[in-house]
Amino acid sequence: MRHWQSDDRPAVIQLIQSVLTEFGLTWQPEGADRDVVHVEDYYQRRGGQFWVVEQAQEIVGTIAFYPIERGEAAVEIRKMYLHPRVRGQGLGTFLLHHIEQAILGAGYRTIWIETASVMTTAVHLYEKAGYQPTSGVETQRCDRVYVKDVRSHTVVSIAPVSC
Repeated sequence: MRHWQSDDRPAVIQLIQSVLTEFGLTWQPEGADRDVVHVEDYYQRRGGQFWVVEQAQEIVGTIAFYPIERGEAAVEIRKMYLHPRVRGQGLGTFLLHHIEQAILGAGYRTIWIETASVMTTAVHLYEKAGYQPTSGVETQRCDRVYVKDVRSHTVVSIAPVSC
């Protein structure tokens, strides 16, 4: 796992488009996915972070967050996508714990996540990790929103998963 670099953009776009298509969702470069096209503006210049996961020099996963105006010291976790061949190995759990630690370390308190019901594994992961369903979905293709106060939960450090 490493921080995003500008030359990652085509591979990241391809991965996210592929996963969205797998779940019957659409890539929206002028809407919900504008942040991937403009990572520098949405993440790097706003105090957020964007990571990629590589396996054999191929990007097989992404996860990111950026600050939002949605409560006290709030961020939104964004772009948590995994290639099908690396799913089911604990990588999603590892990424979620890693990003929670980074968010807590950066002084944020409240984490928001939006997702689509068709992404059942993601829904299960978030609920198992203590994210609470709430209302106020802001992304058109999403129909679920979750929130978690990381300061009221114990964020556990776990060993990296080898990919």
